[in-house]
Amino acid sequence: MTSRTTEAPGPGTDPAAPPPTGLALRGITKRFGSLVANDSIDLDILPGEIHCLLGENGAGKSTLMNVLYGLLSPDEGQIFVDGAPVTIRNPKEAIADGIGMVHQHFMLVEVFSVAENLVLGREGSAGLLSMRKARRTVRRLSERYRFDVDPDAVVEELPVGVQQRVEILKALANDARFLIFDEPTAVLTPQEIDELMAVMRSLRDEGKAVVFITHKLREVREIADRITVIRRGAVVGTADPGEPEGRLAELMVGRAVNLVVDKEPPTPSATPRLALRGVSVANAAGQVVVEDLDLDVHGGEIVCVAGVQGNGQSELADALLGTLGVTAGSITLDGATISGRSPKEIIDAGLGFVPEDRQHDGFVGSFTVAENLVLNHFDEAPYAKGIRLDLSRIRGNADERVGEFDIRTQGIDTPVSALSGGNQQKVVLARELSRPLAALVASQPTRGVDVGAIEFLHKRLVGERDRGTAVLIVSTELDEVAALADRVAVMYRGRVVGVVPPDTSREALGLMMAGVPVEEALAAADAAGAQAPAGKDLT
Repeated sequence: MTSRTTEAPGPGTDPAAPPPTGLALRGITKRFGSLVANDSIDLDILPGEIHCLLGENGAGKSTLMNVLYGLLSPDEGQIFVDGAPVTIRNPKEAIADGIGMVHQHFMLVEVFSVAENLVLGREGSAGLLSMRKARRTVRRLSERYRFDVDPDAVVEELPVGVQQRVEILKALANDARFLIFDEPTAVLTPQEIDELMAVMRSLRDEGKAVVFITHKLREVREIADRITVIRRGAVVGTADPGEPEGRLAELMVGRAVNLVVDKEPPTPSATPRLALRGVSVANAAGQVVVEDLDLDVHGGEIVCVAGVQGNGQSELADALLGTLGVTAGSITLDGATISGRSPKEIIDAGLGFVPEDRQHDGFVGSFTVAENLVLNHFDEAPYAKGIRLDLSRIRGNADERVGEFDIRTQGIDTPVSALSGGNQQKVVLARELSRPLAALVASQPTRGVDVGAIEFLHKRLVGERDRGTAVLIVSTELDEVAALADRVAVMYRGRVVGVVPPDTSREALGLMMAGVPVEEALAAADAAGAQAPAGKDLT
């Protein structure tokens, strides 16, 4: 294939040209107050192809598809189906026009069966007949696409990958011709991702149009027939799947980006600085979600906790900070027990913490950049004298951190809520790294952050490791894990399945993420590698 990129919408998206057979968007604009989320977007979605919408989190991809699916109304522009203009005011009208959407966060009633979820919104007077028909539909479509879904299974008892298949079944049961997949791989193991891609190819080969929304370059290059890149709400270019990842990243960000994390081999301390022994943690509902977990993190190394979202990683991170209690076991930091202590005491003991949800737990949006940079220690020297704040010291600290961490802001008095996601995350990391640390816990440190900011944040995390800090990173992004980790701890249902080197194959990591013991996973991956065609990349 000949690689090609263009810095403007490709052929077929000329607003003056007649809309093609399929789905066409012309001049779609969507505003939220002064924010232009979609800026006069033209897009063709054609039968028999997988069209990837590539862009950063917040670029406007999901907003555009929500307009197409009737969840949002456009302020300007027109949608065409097979050349005819249509108005889509709600999902029911979208479904009537042959549009189906598989949402990133599943739209299923978990206590209902698969068949019951299929008939939701389509109930008639003959409820019994509808259920029988729904069961037949599940069986027919499952056999056709090799889904292996039981129509009477309760959704909450199904693995995440199977729940996603139920979402796809709902769309197919509505005779969808245009299928939108919104960040569909976020909660899947590598094996489940491979299965999903096989399903998308089958749908394409049947003549359906598939839209795949993502920010993951590896997946785009593997599955796409055509790529449209969206940046800051506008289409900035099109590309062929054969384009190098660096070129695609440049289109996404608007500048050249180094996608490789440069780091020297680790020099870990002789003894662990952060040690967990037999740790169990219960969630807010009282359910034990981390059970009998042992893990060591030495100074001068990065340990990444990998796994599908929802296997206890979030609760583990909260327990390390003390916002969730430890029901059994102990956590020590430089030999001193910190489990059972308050978050303030744990922070004072030398733990830095980057939370999973920065907007909820990482900063106060209405506070200024300067104020957020001292949230942990605003009441202590050098930022306070008795009961009075030393405003000049606080501002001086802010000036220094804004420069050091390249925080893009109009000024240190700007509310953090006005910053981009990447710059908000830089504020959180700058605050945590502004003091000597024994350990740094960073949960999903680059979620919702643009590629350029990811490059910077990764560099700072490696730099903290090289200062002798014990760094524990929780991440669901396998590419990030492979780039940063000196060791990888894989979690499944609240336990560590095994701790492996960062060059462990994605095949083995995926099996471990599904609960396969480490020795069995490594052996199975080795066997798969030996049987793989020459040139197949399993890493």
